[in-house]
Formats: sequence, structure tokens, C-alpha cells
Amino acid sequence: MIRLVTDSTAHFLDPDFPRKHNISVVPLTVHFGTRLFKEGVDLSSEEFFKRLDESDVMPIAHAPTLDSFSTVYAGLAKPGDEIISIHISGKLSHTLQNAKIASEPFAGRSKVHLIDSLSTSVGLGWLVEKAAFAAEAGSSAEDIVRLVRGLSHQLYVAFFVDTLDYLANANRFSKAQAILGAMLNFKPFLNIEDGDIVPTEKMQSRAQAIERLIEFVAEFSDMEYMAILQSSARANEETKLLLDQLALSFPERRFPVLAYRPSLGTFLGPSGMGVIVLDRQSDEN
Repeated sequence: MIRLVTDSTAHFLDPDFPRKHNISVVPLTVHFGTRLFKEGVDLSSEEFFKRLDESDVMPIAHAPTLDSFSTVYAGLAKPGDEIISIHISGKLSHTLQNAKIASEPFAGRSKVHLIDSLSTSVGLGWLVEKAAFAAEAGSSAEDIVRLVRGLSHQLYVAFFVDTLDYLANANRFSKAQAILGAMLNFKPFLNIEDGDIVPTEKMQSRAQAIERLIEFVAEFSDMEYMAILQSSARANEETKLLLDQLALSFPERRFPVLAYRPSLGTFLGPSGMGVIVLDRQSDEN
């Protein structure tokens, strides 16, 4: 039997998907100063942004501990079974590293396949969904690993933020870069490339950044999935503008608007907006 494991950065369009498909989710912890919360367990997106608004300190996300992974693997590792563990990009978190170390004692009991998604959030969630459907269809672990690794290179992410302060706090950028961005009052436009967050452009306003998101999505003629991520699942005026413009290029499509999870919120802060695309060509690879 194939057992699937992921981490709490994975964002599923159906929140019950892991339970319905017997997927183990190992939570990251989000720290607000000395207070610790388990993502998705005692800290939802709504609660995260409420605390963020009330807190004087910037939150930071920490990878699941070795013990957390060991407990999960111990419950799944049975002779003859194989575990596929799919996680947030190794360049964005130590989660994959901790999973690898924790899996080593179980090598003699079950084979553990570790996969770097090169992504996070909805992108990771989509990969886990693909793996689950493939496992249920009878695919071998090797075929599923090959499928997921191929799909990971067909995920495309673009987003913008009002400030680099949160990314600097998470050690993704330097404090000097964050200060310079604030002084020049630009909106950093970023992509995830090869699993890392990369600044690509400097937008002069949020309106310009939204136009750039529209241009980014328009580059894909045959998307399998696309989702909009922001700090609330409720569409605001900016979201409606983005959706209206996308409807002109993709009149038959409906794009979900999702509140990004706390772990991603520690990177983006309260006012980020972005899109994640899975190119349909990926199934041919």
C-alpha cells in the first residue's frame, strides 16, 4: 500500500481532501513571539490575520520537528508499504530536511520517497491531490514520484507584496533590501523559480501590480488549474478587478479566491496577492 504524507503549507481546494484520502499532514508551527501555534490545528488563516493585526511582533514559521515526522512515519511504516512524502520547497523551509532525517530509521521497514515540490500552498496541494488520485488508480510508487516531480516543474507562481519586511523577517531578503523598498515606495513583484522566491520587477502601485498579474496569467493558453491567493477568501475591489480582466481572456473559466495559509502569511504579510498556475502540458511529461 502507498501512504501519502505532506505538511500544513499544502492548501487544498477541498479542506477535507486529506481526511477523505487518508493523507497525513504534519503541521508547521507559527511563532508570535513566545506563543506557538500549530498551523491548521489551532491556527486558521482567519485567526492568523487577526493575531497579525493585533501583534507587535512579526510572526515566523518553523518546520515540523523531527519528532513530529517520526511519529507520523512510525504510524505508517509497515512491511511492504511505501511512503511518499511531498513537501514545501526545500529552499523555503527546513521541512524537507527534517523529513529526510526522520525517515532514515524506517528505511528497513518501509521505503520512504521524499519529494521537493519546489512550491508551496495551492501548488503543493495540487501535487498531493495528483499523487492521491494516481495511488488510488493503482500506480506504483515509482510512477507517482515520477509524475509529481514532472508536475512540479509546471507550477508557476507570481505575487506582489506591499513591503519586503515580512520576507526579510523570514530571512528570504536582507533588512537593507526591505528598507530600500520602503524608501522607494515600490511594490515588489516576485516569482517562485526553482523553488525559491525571486524578485523580478518593481511595481509603482498595486494597480500596476494587478495588471502584471493579469499579463502573467494571460501567458498560459491552456491552464489546468489557476487560483488567486490573498489574505481573505472574500473578493475585494482589487480581486474583482483581477477577476473581471481574467474573464475577458478566459470567459469559460472560474478561478477560486483563497486566503493564503499562515505559513505563507509569514512571508507575505497581510496585503500580498498572487496567482498559482498549473500548466495542462504537465500531464504529457
